[in-house]
Amino acid sequence: MNTYDFKGQTAVVTGGAQGIGFAVVQRLLAGGAKVALWDQSADALQSAKASLDGRCEVATFQVDITDLTQVEAVAEATGRTLGPISVLVNSAGIAGANAPVASYAPDEWHKVISVNLTGTFNVNRAVISGMVARNYGRIVNVASIAGKEGNPNAAAYSASKAGVIALTKSLGKEVAGHDVAVNAITPAAAKTKIFDQMSQQHIDYMLAKIPRGRFVTVEEIASMVAWLVSAENSFTTGAVFDLSGGRATY
Repeated sequence: MNTYDFKGQTAVVTGGAQGIGFAVVQRLLAGGAKVALWDQSADALQSAKASLDGRCEVATFQVDITDLTQVEAVAEATGRTLGPISVLVNSAGIAGANAPVASYAPDEWHKVISVNLTGTFNVNRAVISGMVARNYGRIVNVASIAGKEGNPNAAAYSASKAGVIALTKSLGKEVAGHDVAVNAITPAAAKTKIFDQMSQQHIDYMLAKIPRGRFVTVEEIASMVAWLVSAENSFTTGAVFDLSGGRATY
């Protein structure tokens, strides 16, 4: 496993108490970062912190990323507790229901877009000014292969993740004159609790589309993220990194 030096850096990981986010937290801690776990679930946060052996470089914050006021308040509290935020990994997200567009519930559509896209906007917005002012920062937004190709019966999820890709590209260009890198990743599905929100038929569809013949692991995702948020990633910004096991066609 490659290691990167994150000593003296404060990282925020949304959805950090479980799944992809928690795997990223572990990699950042291994590199010496101070890490703030932002998650909506108080129980998951408590369990995650307990499993990290009460390290003093870890702080947990319960937050609903769809609420900009909450996000801004937690960003400020993170800065006071751990220091200025130099790394952001936005992995919080939901799958939403599986249904065709013709019968997709409007309330479900708005919920998925609110968490996956508006939430990403809120979190990026809350930290980017500080990164620019300090002329250093690394952001990775977790999108999905669904955002590049579109999955049937998952229009809300696919559209939200396509939006995350476009948001990332726009922000990356806006801050390209600074040592701030903003990139996205587009993983295939990983076996996390998000599978609980999907039908078995949809899970089988996703697996059938992956040439590798298996789902990506959260550790594999964390490995790519670790480089993207390291100081070594000093040139690439506004880019999309594939983790689809060969599925991606562009």
